[in-house]
Amino acid sequence: MMSPLVILGLWSGLQSLGHAIMIPLYWAVSGLLVLFHKMWSPLLGADSGWSWTLAIVFLTISIRIILIPLFVKQINTSRQMQLIQPKMKAIQEKYGDDRERSGQEMANLYKEEGVNPTASCLPLLLQMPIFLALFRVLDGASRGIARGKFLVENPDLLNSLRHSKIFGANLSGRFLPLNDGFGGTQIVAIVLIIIMVVTLFYTQLQLMRKNMPPEALTGPMAQQQKMMIYLFPLMYLFTGVSFPIGVMLYWSTTNLWTLGQQEILIRSNPTPNTPAFVDWQERMRAKGKDPDEIERRRREKGRRKSVKATTVAAGSDESGSAVVARQGGVTRQTVRKASDGTKQVVRRQQPTRKTRADRKH
Repeated sequence: MMSPLVILGLWSGLQSLGHAIMIPLYWAVSGLLVLFHKMWSPLLGADSGWSWTLAIVFLTISIRIILIPLFVKQINTSRQMQLIQPKMKAIQEKYGDDRERSGQEMANLYKEEGVNPTASCLPLLLQMPIFLALFRVLDGASRGIARGKFLVENPDLLNSLRHSKIFGANLSGRFLPLNDGFGGTQIVAIVLIIIMVVTLFYTQLQLMRKNMPPEALTGPMAQQQKMMIYLFPLMYLFTGVSFPIGVMLYWSTTNLWTLGQQEILIRSNPTPNTPAFVDWQERMRAKGKDPDEIERRRREKGRRKSVKATTVAAGSDESGSAVVARQGGVTRQTVRKASDGTKQVVRRQQPTRKTRADRKH
């Protein structure tokens, strides 16, 4: 068992690492915020609440645009996983309780289909520090705490942001506490909370109704997902009253962006075997296009990208040997120089290690 001193040391190290990661993100977020504020200031005034409101909106949109490649990667991986679900189910039924053999067959299936199951989680993990930095910069500004170089070096801008107003509500104001009674801040906060709740609820509802296959809508997991449709929006009702208007502007903007982004995705690139996919097939046929051919090309394109990434990741070892994974084993390819200066390619086929279940047969 680890001693308290060791635990404290690990915690301190994690805090230092988190701080080191967040500093450049604070720098980038504060820089974009100040940049967009300067862009709108000549038109609306440097201390205008609308200059800061539009700066927050455009900052949020810029961050979401930057993250589009990660979103596309996540969606493509989810589609590929959905397409191989029948094969995965067949492997599970065939090998039953033999987890070792089942795991090996799953790994082979991922390799053959060019699918990386962890790729759908990576974009989410990469987005979290960015959104946390954006939230912390705006929340800190509402409290008079400068985070990010461009706000630290410009205290006048920080003060301007903190005291700016829209519709009589301070961007740094909160619904609670009601120190000055019920006024403009509370009205704007209620409107933003409603926008946040409605957009999140509608986004989740559309995803479940249109872009999820029938088999995903049954069972315990499906019931949990249905509960989350109602629970997540309700969280805004309890958390929104304690957050500043500026932060809720960011949340409302990102929710609206997510809603629009999902609508485009569901319409143009829906998940196979879903109601949205059937609608998409009908639209393609109405335009004289073959939806099956389009899907085949998409799968082939995704497979080529995955295989290319796997080949690059394989790389070479220190001796200059290129290692290429194959279904029957591992091919080690070494380039050697002969005495006359010519290059010779030596290939050695190394069999993969068999599982205990395979050795029994």
